Amino acid sequence: MDDQDNGVTAPDQMGDQLVNGEDTIPAAGLISQYVKDLSFENPNAPAVYQNQTPPAIDVQFNIGAAQVGDEVHEVVLKIDVRAETDGQVAFIVDLSYAGLFGLRNIPAEHVQPFLLGEAPRLLFPFARRVLSDAVRDGGFPPLLLEPIDFGQLYLTQSEQQGIQPNVGDFGQA
Repeated sequence: MDDQDNGVTAPDQMGDQLVNGEDTIPAAGLISQYVKDLSFENPNAPAVYQNQTPPAIDVQFNIGAAQVGDEVHEVVLKIDVRAETDGQVAFIVDLSYAGLFGLRNIPAEHVQPFLLGEAPRLLFPFARRVLSDAVRDGGFPPLLLEPIDFGQLYLTQSEQQGIQPNVGDFGQA
């Protein structure tokens, strides 16, 4: 009776998942997330609270990624918000929300799409809450940002820069 008859797969028949005991299965995971920098400014208080006109709100996003260790990358989602009403600044919020991501056995062509598309998607709900709380704690109604398709933003920006992204299974939000 050989190994095939009893349902046991011989180590040399397991494909590329375990070669000589080496783990080659692709894996990506969030190790940690944190507020890297947070600034809230309310330069025209208390006069700004007397204004009944809803502020015009400008929101800007920036995503940065850097390798900080062997198989570990830091992704920083930077959100800048400026609210003005009748030409007067109501508030300014600058938030850098970061996460450490462990990437193991990820093909090189999938690393950047993951770090700039999928990782920000994972961080966004937490950054959104921090931003909302900061605005509320500053005396204004909470600012609830709409969900953002970071994967599509990555694809669009890559196309605009003339880069053909190979996103595979990553970067799809």
